[in-house]
Amino acid sequence: MVNVADTRFDAWVAEHYEVLWPELFDPATLEPAVEFLAELAADRRVLEFGVGTGRLAIPLAGRGLDVAGIELSTAMARRVTDHPDGSPVMVTIGDFATTRIDGRFGLVYLARNTITNLTTQAEQIAAFRNAAAHLQQGGHFVIENYIPQLRRLPPGETTTVFSSTADHLGFEVYDIADQIAVSQHIWTIDGELKQFSSRHRYVWPSELDLMAELAGLTLCQRWADWDRSPFTVESRSHISVWQKGIRAAETIGTGAAADPA
Repeated sequence: MVNVADTRFDAWVAEHYEVLWPELFDPATLEPAVEFLAELAADRRVLEFGVGTGRLAIPLAGRGLDVAGIELSTAMARRVTDHPDGSPVMVTIGDFATTRIDGRFGLVYLARNTITNLTTQAEQIAAFRNAAAHLQQGGHFVIENYIPQLRRLPPGETTTVFSSTADHLGFEVYDIADQIAVSQHIWTIDGELKQFSSRHRYVWPSELDLMAELAGLTLCQRWADWDRSPFTVESRSHISVWQKGIRAAETIGTGAAADPA
């Protein structure tokens, strides 16, 4: 069902992940995310969809939480199991739209735009339903995702640049008719030119809310970032939290803000 290729995140990408995306490991980025998720989890079991190299799962396990992960790329998953502190994280190989793990969890989360790795609406809906199936009553599903920058496109143009540094050029090419964005990365690493391309289905917060509703989840929080800064029409990303087993009226006053989409 899921067309995320294991080879896209191959052994070379897994080995160089921290070099390719160093901003994800900056304590200013990482620590607020871990704190946010740990607070939401309390003492309940935690499941990460697309656990990757364990960037978030390992520090959460280090706080004494029972953490599991689902990961399609075996090369990425090995980075978790080979990590000196990775042994408490139980990783299952599979796609997070359909793979099931025994038991119930108080928190399921999906970070860094990974929902867009599922390139059809049906797959994204399946991921929400899979999250809901794993959650206990009152449990939370969290997604970190970017806001598509279509407003920045001049008439007739399809490309936006999201990163331009001395050693990294990143740009996204939008196919608005099919709601697809192709991310292109070009790095200079150790004097060599490296390229990476990935296909994504971009998705608006309002569409994610509808997917959540179809899965029996209700929006209870929405922030611009892990530091709980307010989500506004100018926000470039969002942290959204849905809860299982509550009514919409019970979410009033939680900090959710108006959706710009």
